[in-house]
Amino acid sequence: MIDTHTHLYAEEFDEDRKDAIQRALDKGITEFYLPAIDSESHEKMLQLEADYPNQIFSMMGLHPCYVKPESWEKELEIVKNYLDQRHFPAIGEIGIDLYWDKTTLDIQVKAFEQQIDWAIEMDLPIVIHTRESFDETFDVLERKKHPKLRGIFHCFSGDLEQAKHAIDLNFILGIGGVVTFKNGKIDQFLSEIPLDKIVLETDSPYLAPVPHRGKRNESSYLDLVAGKLVNIYSKDFSEIDRITTDNAKNLFK
Repeated sequence: MIDTHTHLYAEEFDEDRKDAIQRALDKGITEFYLPAIDSESHEKMLQLEADYPNQIFSMMGLHPCYVKPESWEKELEIVKNYLDQRHFPAIGEIGIDLYWDKTTLDIQVKAFEQQIDWAIEMDLPIVIHTRESFDETFDVLERKKHPKLRGIFHCFSGDLEQAKHAIDLNFILGIGGVVTFKNGKIDQFLSEIPLDKIVLETDSPYLAPVPHRGKRNESSYLDLVAGKLVNIYSKDFSEIDRITTDNAKNLFK
């Protein structure tokens, strides 16, 4: 299995990071993709990648919650500098978040559009964070439509219509712990989405799946997400594993 979205460099893992990674490796998770947040965590993220060069891969980007009036342009310069220096498998996580702060929508859109432009120019997928902002996110993606524009709607929590819209725009859905929640809702329609349009993720340390909901999430819990898909799709575990792993490898190359 591949965890396409985990914040293993987060301080929540400072006490037992190696053990948490080993638990995931023991469960059969072969690769971990780390989304960037902002410049304060780049060093820690890239060091973790250097420590596990065959398993851990860093993305690069500016998270929408860290698009601040006083610093976003400087932060984007740092992102671009990294993108020019070396290869990353994706630009992310980027997007629009109107849950925490609606006042920065204008600059969130600008930062999102700029990073999409770089992704198209460099032929890289993007990993999208969207929270209470599907309409605004789709507006940007429709404006920026391009044959090379592709990626993941990370932690997808929309409805069936939004899922189909994302797929029509050449995106796949990142499915994590939310699919195990009683009120998560996506489990009610996910069977209508082709399995080749789905990748697995944890978003650890956040959004731990049942029965760990409310506790720290970790990559070793990815099997609980895959296990839920076994029930939804009526396919055996090995097939869920194979298809979602292929999807991730095809996207991240």
